Parts: sequence; structure tokens; C-alpha cells
Amino acid sequence: MGRLFLVNLEGKSYSCRHCKTNIALCDDVVSKSFQSRHGKAYLFSKVANVYAGKKEDRMMMTGMHTVVDIYCVKCGSYVGWRYEFAFEKNQKYKEGKSVLERYKVCGPDGNNYWVAAAQEVEAGESDTDE
Repeated sequence: MGRLFLVNLEGKSYSCRHCKTNIALCDDVVSKSFQSRHGKAYLFSKVANVYAGKKEDRMMMTGMHTVVDIYCVKCGSYVGWRYEFAFEKNQKYKEGKSVLERYKVCGPDGNNYWVAAAQEVEAGESDTDE
């Protein structure tokens, strides 16, 4: 295996839950209202330090899309997916953008989504965005 080169992200960022590699900047969040099979997910205009799996057509909540799963370049953990093509005209804005599943990444303050969500539930609060 060759030498691993990581992109250093300047500023507040989301990182891989397993190895803490920076993946996306807070400034690149497009939407925090996405859902995945495992809960909350965020749409980003760009991500770094990931590699893509095979393209596949997938039926999503908003219609058919061609997507690739994305993985942390350092540890290989699944972190989300990237939209390659949207079949619906009103979904074209997603093309080229990536979705990170919150349970697979740490927030900009280093918090783990599952830990933070569990603490909010215990405290009787609702699940709010960071």
C-alpha cells in the first residue's frame, strides 16, 4: 500500500467517528434535514479524505438517484454517499454533493452524535441541530 496523503481542513469540521480524520467543513453544510437508514444525515457541498465505492441506482425517499457510497480514506469506514445523478428534475441540485450520516461522524466540537442524542433524551429535550 502506498503513502497516505490527507487533506488538512482549516476551520470547524466533521470527522470520521472511528479515526478522527477530517472529512468536511461546517461551512460546507447545505442542509441538516436529510434522513438515512440510521437517522439524521447532513448534505455537504464538498467533502475531503473519502473514496467512492461503485455507482448504483438507488431508490431514495425523494426518487431514483445514481449514488456512490463514500468511505473514510484513512480507516475505510462507511461515512455516507455522494449523489452522481438525479432522475427527477427537482432533485438535480443534489448532483455532486455528499451526504454524511451523523452516526458515522463526529461533530465540530468532537461530540459523537449517538452520545449527544442519548443525553438529550435522558434530559427530556428534543433532538435539535448543532
